[in-house]
Amino acid sequence: MVIDEVVEKKEIIGRYRRLLRQAKPVLKEGDAKLIKRAFTMAMEAHKDMRRKSGEPYIFHPLSVAEICVQEIGLGTTSIIAALLHDVVEDTDIQLKDIERLFGKKTTKIVDGLTKIKGAFEYGSSAQAENFRKMLFTLSEDVRVILIKLADRLHNMRTLESMPRNKQLRVSSETIYLYAPLAHRLGLNAIKTELEDLYLRFTDQPVYQEISDKIDESRASRNKFIKQFVQPLKEELDKLNIEYEIKSRPKSIFSIYSKMRKQNIPFEEVFDLFAVRLILETPIEQEKSFCWQVYSIVTDYYTPNPDRLRDWISTPKGNGYESLHTTVMAKNGQWVEVQIRTKRMDEIAEKGYAAHWKYKDSVSSHESNLEKWLVKVRDLLEKQDLSALEFVDDFRGNLFNEEVFVFTPKGELKTLPIGATALDFAFDIHTDIGAKCIGAKVNQKLVPINHLLKNGDQIEILTSSKQKPNEDWLRFVISPKAKSKIKELLKENKRFLVDEGKEVLTRKLKQLKIDGNSRVFEQMRAYFNVPSQFELHFRIGKGLITANDLKRFKDFKPPSPLKNKPHSESQDVKAIEREINKTKGRLEDTLLIGEDMDVVEYKLAKCCTPIPGDEVFGFVTVNEGIKIHRTTCPNATELLANHGNRVIKAKWTSQHEVAFLTGLKVIGTDRVGLINDVSKVISEELKVNMSSLSFKTDQGIFSGEIMLYVNDTRHLETLINKLEKVEGVVKVSRFDSRSN
Repeated sequence: MVIDEVVEKKEIIGRYRRLLRQAKPVLKEGDAKLIKRAFTMAMEAHKDMRRKSGEPYIFHPLSVAEICVQEIGLGTTSIIAALLHDVVEDTDIQLKDIERLFGKKTTKIVDGLTKIKGAFEYGSSAQAENFRKMLFTLSEDVRVILIKLADRLHNMRTLESMPRNKQLRVSSETIYLYAPLAHRLGLNAIKTELEDLYLRFTDQPVYQEISDKIDESRASRNKFIKQFVQPLKEELDKLNIEYEIKSRPKSIFSIYSKMRKQNIPFEEVFDLFAVRLILETPIEQEKSFCWQVYSIVTDYYTPNPDRLRDWISTPKGNGYESLHTTVMAKNGQWVEVQIRTKRMDEIAEKGYAAHWKYKDSVSSHESNLEKWLVKVRDLLEKQDLSALEFVDDFRGNLFNEEVFVFTPKGELKTLPIGATALDFAFDIHTDIGAKCIGAKVNQKLVPINHLLKNGDQIEILTSSKQKPNEDWLRFVISPKAKSKIKELLKENKRFLVDEGKEVLTRKLKQLKIDGNSRVFEQMRAYFNVPSQFELHFRIGKGLITANDLKRFKDFKPPSPLKNKPHSESQDVKAIEREINKTKGRLEDTLLIGEDMDVVEYKLAKCCTPIPGDEVFGFVTVNEGIKIHRTTCPNATELLANHGNRVIKAKWTSQHEVAFLTGLKVIGTDRVGLINDVSKVISEELKVNMSSLSFKTDQGIFSGEIMLYVNDTRHLETLINKLEKVEGVVKVSRFDSRSN
């Protein structure tokens, strides 16, 4: 490729000037000079670097800075940090150089955005360690996370040029941590785009299909919306306030989630779009105008009483305020209507950064976010969590569908949906949670695992004799309650843990096993325990005996490669180098690694891949290479936390080999239906069945069939044939969830 340096330089300067134009409203005196200095430094540092797409690397920091200004609403310090966010990690520039030129605040942000270098312990997760480092800065400066989200958004927008296994890893990290983080910080537009891009790169056919169907229905949708809002406009004009009406289809990812969750086709997703009424009113009159508009909407259209959501009186934990109602249009179609003010709309789209603009006028939304940040700081102070445990606990703080409840004195408390009386007790105070024996909910006595509903008033009952036990972890959902119970249980376990540690050290010496981190990782996998603490506890309690440890010594984990020793570093590149030298069994139909050779593998039971599925290889600790579908329920977590163990894999259609998969059949019951279904499977298509189970309930039957197919085309033919059987309404594939 011939590079025209003059054209490139012109493009870089053009992008830099565009950034300055966009930043103009937030710039104070002297800011433009600082931004120029940061741009020059980044330009010089990245001058010989190119992205995978071939474009100059400087395009990336410039784009990240632009997203910070345009889409998040950040100021000068963030622009400088965004321009410099990769220089310490990728070039010779050090943090002290940045501090000298731009001060401590900017340096702290850049440090938070810089990945940890060096080797990680065997079995630990470099990704989780870096997540933890970045998240630690939340308690000091939220801008680190906001810039990181801008960085991730630009990386996702330009993911096309990356190799397939990189696309899967980056997409999975995005849906696992970054999209929920954007949601929690109220960055709705960014969260939506990240989710859509995740689907585009993990399941392109499904993404394309939904996208095409949204496009196909655009003309009829616009016509329908025009008719729907016409009578509302006439009434809104009488209010004498400025207003705007927007309509947008639901995001591709949210339509996909609904289709998957409810197991329905696109055509049956009833609320495909929402109509948003945005009012411009003085802050003190916001509530009354929103309810007035609600009254206008429900005068013309019948509301669904179960679908009213009032986030104006009690904003969501991320500061989101809006009034939602779902109404029945004249043609029998359900439409979601969102009513909010301009201020609320800006906060809903730009989230945390937009709060500061309105900080002095309204305090409630900021305080909700502040409360959440206090919870996060609490979690960050715990030093004894492994990086993986930390990320897992942190994610628990991100999902914020909420339930609103009250203390006996009428104080409002917000808890995650699914919270119990025990969650509430720990939310009040750790000591109250630890001694909780039950509760009175709306004056009625209930057990500690009683599920709370909106509006419940709760009084906690305690006893000094009460002590937490392992079962309590099943009774709570909030991260605070979970971590406090784990802490209390750890204190009670300490003695047995110390004893178990001693026993293990002694036994390993006797068995002549070197107690290094790799052996401990294999041991945790062999005994199926989540942490070293738990391993020591089980040995101390006698649940893992000396004989069990001897059996572990005799156990030989299969190498990921035939007749090759286990790679010491377990790093994918090392494994792929070995694969390049290896030729394995020809009867296999799966090619693995950079050079796509045939090596030994196992098919994961959690998602039962078959030829034609898009798959990836995952190097396990004790079971060699396992093959998962990219849509496997466990794929996101594996790829997000252990991307360094992922190997490319794809099917070839050399041989007809049968693979086990599952089909769910739903229909209306009639005599001889089961016989007709099994005839199609075994006689017409000569497919072997492993198991067949049907149940009928008031004229509706549903069945699950486990059967052997050659590949996805074979499976599609079978589904099409079954759907033609009289009485069958729907046939769909399901994952085998057994381990």
